[in-house]
Amino acid sequence: MPLDQTHPLNSLGFTKPPCETRVVVAMSGGVDSSVVAAMLAEEGYDVVGVTLQLYDHGAALAKKGACCAGLDIHDARRVAEKMGFPHYVLDYENIFKDAVIDEFADSYLGGATPVPCIRCNERVKFKDLLETAKDLEADCMATGHYIQRMVGQHGPELHSAADAARDQSYFLFSTTQEQLDFLRFPLGHLASKADTRALASKYGLSVADKPDSQDICFVPNGDYASVIRKLRPEAADPGDIVHADGRVLGRHDGVINYTIGQRRGLGIGGLADPLYVVRLDPESKSVVVGPKEMLATRTVPVREINWLGHEPLMSQPEWHVAVKVRSTRPPTDAIIRPLSDTEATVELITPEEGVSPGQACVFYDPQSSRIFGGGWIHKG
Repeated sequence: MPLDQTHPLNSLGFTKPPCETRVVVAMSGGVDSSVVAAMLAEEGYDVVGVTLQLYDHGAALAKKGACCAGLDIHDARRVAEKMGFPHYVLDYENIFKDAVIDEFADSYLGGATPVPCIRCNERVKFKDLLETAKDLEADCMATGHYIQRMVGQHGPELHSAADAARDQSYFLFSTTQEQLDFLRFPLGHLASKADTRALASKYGLSVADKPDSQDICFVPNGDYASVIRKLRPEAADPGDIVHADGRVLGRHDGVINYTIGQRRGLGIGGLADPLYVVRLDPESKSVVVGPKEMLATRTVPVREINWLGHEPLMSQPEWHVAVKVRSTRPPTDAIIRPLSDTEATVELITPEEGVSPGQACVFYDPQSSRIFGGGWIHKG
C-alpha cells in the first residue's frame, strides 16, 4: 500500500482513518476477543465480527468453558449487538473435522501427544477464516491472542506477549510471514489478564467475568481418551505394560490412556522404584515404562518448520536460540542444526524430560522477545 502522507498511521498501522479501515475480528465468545472487538469499535474502526461453529452445535450447547461452543456464539452476538457492528457465524464443522479432529485422533493412535489448538490456528483460523476476511475486503484480521506483532527493519515480527503468564506464542509458532502481514493482536501488550477484564467492564460487556476456557473445545472435561475411543475404537485395544528391559509388568486398556512422562495410574504398584511412561508403541500395543532418567532428552528431531527469521534457515549451519518443547515450560538454551528448509535437529543444552512426538518445538531469540517460528517434534 503506498504511503498517504495526509493521514498518520492509525493504531492498526494503516495510513487512513479508522472509519475507513475494515477489520474482521475472530470472536470466540470469550472475554479476550470480545474486548478486541469492542475496543476497535470504540476507536471507530469498521468492525465485522466472525464466529466459527467448529463442531456439533447441540453438544456444544451443553458444554460451558470451551471456545466456539453454542453458548459462546450467543455471547459473541450479544457483544456485537451492544457495540453496534455486524456479526456472522460461519459453519466450519467439516473443515475443522478434516483439518484438526481427525489428525488429533490419528496422532494419539500413532503414539504421539498432539496439540490441536496449534493446528486449528494454522489450518482453520489463520487459513480459511483469514481468506474469508480478505473476501470481506478487510484490511486486516484481529484476534484476542496474547502475542505481539512488531514491525522491525525487515517487516512484521512475532514477539511474545508482555505478560509471560498469558503468552500464547507456543500455539502460534506456525503463523507464516504472509499471515503476519495481515494479522493484528491488540491484547499482546497488556500487562495482565486483569487489564483485559477491566476493559470489558469499561465497555459494559456481559462477558467481563466469564471464566477462561480450560479444555480443548471438542474434548469435554479434558477426557481425550473418550473422544478418541469414539472416533477410533481400535485405540482402546488392550496390550502389555512393558519395562524398557523387556519384562512384562502388566496389562493396559488402550495406549490412548497414557502419555509420555506419566507416573500415576499405571496399575503396576508394588515395585521398589517409581516407573514412568517412556514410550508408546501402538504397533505392538505396548506401553513402555522405565526409570525417570530415561525421560531425559537432549536431541530433538523437528520437521514442518515455519521459520520467521529474516535470513533463511539454511543460511547458517547452526542457530543458537532458546526453545520451548512444551507449552508450560520456559524457553531453554538450544542449538538448531538445519537439515533442510523445513527439518532440523535441535540440541538441548540441558536435557529435558518428557519430550514427546506430536508436541511443538518453538524457537525464541534469547536476546529479545522475538519468536523465530518452530516445528513439530517427531520420532526421527
